[in-house]
Amino acid sequence: MMAGLPSDDVLLERLRTGDEDVFALLLDGWSGGMRRVARSFVSTEESAAEVVQETWLAVIEGIGGFEGRSSLKTWVYRILTNTAKRRGTREHKVVPMSSIDDQGPTVDPSRFRPAGDPFPGHWWDYPPAWPSPEQGLLTAEVRAYLTEALAELPERQRLVVVLRDIEGCPYDEVCELLGITAANQRVLLHRARAFLRGRLEEFYQREGDGS
Repeated sequence: MMAGLPSDDVLLERLRTGDEDVFALLLDGWSGGMRRVARSFVSTEESAAEVVQETWLAVIEGIGGFEGRSSLKTWVYRILTNTAKRRGTREHKVVPMSSIDDQGPTVDPSRFRPAGDPFPGHWWDYPPAWPSPEQGLLTAEVRAYLTEALAELPERQRLVVVLRDIEGCPYDEVCELLGITAANQRVLLHRARAFLRGRLEEFYQREGDGS
């Protein structure tokens, strides 16, 4: 729960009585993060904004039936992700979870020196250096490339890396939102980061080759 918000009990009571001030408080506090999560499922910023709008409408309509089995934020984000997945499917953007193997190595083993080599497990060739932030690591082109790469990740990996690395959510909150253990989260986050790093490496290697 973000700092400055009342407890869930207070929020629920005020939302159920139609308190516009507390609803505006939630809109201001959560909508930006919700839009970024939605964007990982859909094709455009406009579509992500529509997903957020649909989510808040569903929250207003369904708040009376919310039973408090999870935190309010968890419930809202579950509505969000379900709405975003449906829209992403219609836009042919959501990639099935089976499309990338969660059990495989995160980096191609052939890139490391084998057993018996004087330096087993070391890189054959070090990955190319990335530009510093001052050199434009997060240019519009790179952000667009990363957005495309995010879409290739399995659903759980994509959500974990967006919530942790983009939204800065703490481990415990992500576990609650997604219904996973801390160990599951570590594995998913590691694989997502390794995949994205590989895509960025390919991007900068092409840029360095002038292709």
